[in-house]
Amino acid sequence: MTPLAACRLYTFIDSAYLHGREPGDIARQLCAGGADLIQLRAKDWDRERIESAARSILPITRDHGVRLVINDHLEVALRVGADVCHLGQEDFFDAGYNHVAELLQKQDASNLQIGLSTHAPEQAERAIRAGASYVAIGPVFPTGTKPRAKAVTLEYVRWAARNVSIPWFAIGGITLENVSQVIAAGAQGICVVSAILNSKDVAQTCRLFREAL
Repeated sequence: MTPLAACRLYTFIDSAYLHGREPGDIARQLCAGGADLIQLRAKDWDRERIESAARSILPITRDHGVRLVINDHLEVALRVGADVCHLGQEDFFDAGYNHVAELLQKQDASNLQIGLSTHAPEQAERAIRAGASYVAIGPVFPTGTKPRAKAVTLEYVRWAARNVSIPWFAIGGITLENVSQVIAAGAQGICVVSAILNSKDVAQTCRLFREAL
């Protein structure tokens, strides 16, 4: 499995963009295209459905040496044996945690990695102090995935390139048309959702993003 610091392409199985496809089929295509991480993100599914999907995906990601990330649901991540749980600011700091160690000790989950979303430099600095395994930097551009979120622009990416010493990934509205701008701003890792999942050939689109990186 690629060390987080060397991971470049962070992809998603997002329930909003499945278009009737099975999560396992998408996982195979993402792995074939060269994804380093795959996050299962399903805001409109209950926990049972998320857990069922995660159990179908995990053997595929393990066979390819790809990290499986569960969005939001720490309990699901622990039950299925996922590699990472990704949490938003509201799921971590607003829930009363100040350090990842507190959360992991409470859940007896020493092997689980925790990624945190950040939308401003002060949030990134706080996430680093909290012991996050990585941080997401964004949304860089306006995105349908989070339509109410204000774009942080490439300035935040430039700031991260200068100041963030742990693994980080630019996220939000990244496409094949603008990815060169994100890379030029200093990103070495990117998260891509709709530009891959809405494409006609998921694996090939992944390969094109990897080539850009």
